[in-house]
Amino acid sequence: MSAQHPTAEPDYQVSDALDTDAYGIYAGLTAEDRAVADRVRAFLTPEVLGEMRQAWDRAEYPLSVVQQMGQQDLLRDGVPVEGMPEVSRVAAGLATMEMARGDGSLATVIAVQGGLAMRSIQLCGSEEQKQKYLPPMARGELLGAFALTEPTHGSDAVGLETTADRTDGGWVINGHKKWIGNGSAGGITVVWARSTEDQKVRGFIVPQESEGYSASPILGKVSLRAIHQADIEFRDVFVPEENVLPEATSFRDTSRVLFSTRVGVAWSAMGLALGCFESALQYVQQRQQFGRPLAASQIVQERLARMLSELTQVQLLVLRAAQLEEREELTGAQASLAKYSATRAARSIAQNARDLLGGNGILLEHRVGRHFADIEALHTYEGTETVQALIIGRDLTGHSAFA
Repeated sequence: MSAQHPTAEPDYQVSDALDTDAYGIYAGLTAEDRAVADRVRAFLTPEVLGEMRQAWDRAEYPLSVVQQMGQQDLLRDGVPVEGMPEVSRVAAGLATMEMARGDGSLATVIAVQGGLAMRSIQLCGSEEQKQKYLPPMARGELLGAFALTEPTHGSDAVGLETTADRTDGGWVINGHKKWIGNGSAGGITVVWARSTEDQKVRGFIVPQESEGYSASPILGKVSLRAIHQADIEFRDVFVPEENVLPEATSFRDTSRVLFSTRVGVAWSAMGLALGCFESALQYVQQRQQFGRPLAASQIVQERLARMLSELTQVQLLVLRAAQLEEREELTGAQASLAKYSATRAARSIAQNARDLLGGNGILLEHRVGRHFADIEALHTYEGTETVQALIIGRDLTGHSAFA
C-alpha cells in the first residue's frame, strides 16, 4: 500500500491584467490615449517586472530600467517637449495607472522625473533651459530631482529654511533636504530655497556634481524600495545665474508644480489598487479551501463587491479630474479631493486584497503585499491626507485651518 503524499500548493497566476471597468468608464477614450497606456503595458514584460520585484526586495534602484522607460517615451508625465508627440492629461494618467499596476516604484519614477523635475522646468524655466534639459530628461539620459521637503518641513513646506544668497554671477545655497527622489542618482536637482534678499521662495537647477552638494540614499524603507530617496546637504553650493528658474519667484510657483502632480498621484494610487483587486480576484478563483474555491464563499464575494465599488468610484473621480485638467478647469480643491479619495480607497482595497490572499498575500511574487506597502508612501507624499483635507475644508468653508 503506497503512502499518501500531501498535495503540492498550486502555482497561483495572479498578475494578469483584467481591464476591470465595471461602468465602461474608459469606453470613450481616444485611440491615441489608449495607445499610450498600451505602450506601458507592453513595456512591463515578465522580465522587467521580475527585475523590479528583485530590486524592491534588495532595496536597489535599477537605473537601466529607468533608461529603458526613457527610450520608450514613458518618463515625462505628459510634459510637452519639443520634437516629441503631444500627450493628453488623460493619456499621462492612464500611463501612470498602468505603470503602478505593475510596479509602484516605477510609477513614482514618472512622478519625480516628469511630474516634478521636468514640469518645474517646463512651467518655470526659460526657453533656453527647456531646450537644454527637457529632451535628455525625457529620453532618460539625464535624471532629475525635485528638492522641496526638508527634515523639519514636510507638510509645512512653505516654511522651508534652505537659503539662497545672491552673489557675483549667481547664488549660493545652504540647507538640508530630505526624501528627494533621484536626489543621489546623478543628474540635476530642482532646488527650492528662500532668498535672503527678499524672503521669497525661488527655484534653482543644481547639477548634482556641484561642489558642496552631498547626497545619500535613505536606507531602511519599507515602501517604494526600488527607487532611492535622498538626504541632501547644501554647503555653499554655487548656482550660476543661468540656472535660476526665471518664473519661480514665490511659493505660489512651487504650488503650481505640486498642483499638476497631485492628480498623477491619484492615478498611481488607483493603479496600485487595481493591481491588488485583480490579484485578489484571480487568487480566490484558484485557491481551494473546504473543498471549494474561495470565490464560492459569501463573505469573499461581499469583499470583492466592496472593493469593486471603491475602485469604480475612484476610476470615475480620477478620470473626471484629468478631463478637467486637460481643459484647465481643475481647481486646487478638486485635485486634492482626487488624491485624498484615491489613496484612502487604495488603502482599503489593498487591506482586503492582502487578507483574501492569506499568508500568500505577504509574498513578493503575488505583488499584493508590495503594493500594500507602496500605497502607504503615496498616502503621505505630495501632501498628506490631513493637508488634502484642509485644502478641501478651506474651499468648503472659506476658513483656513492650517495654523
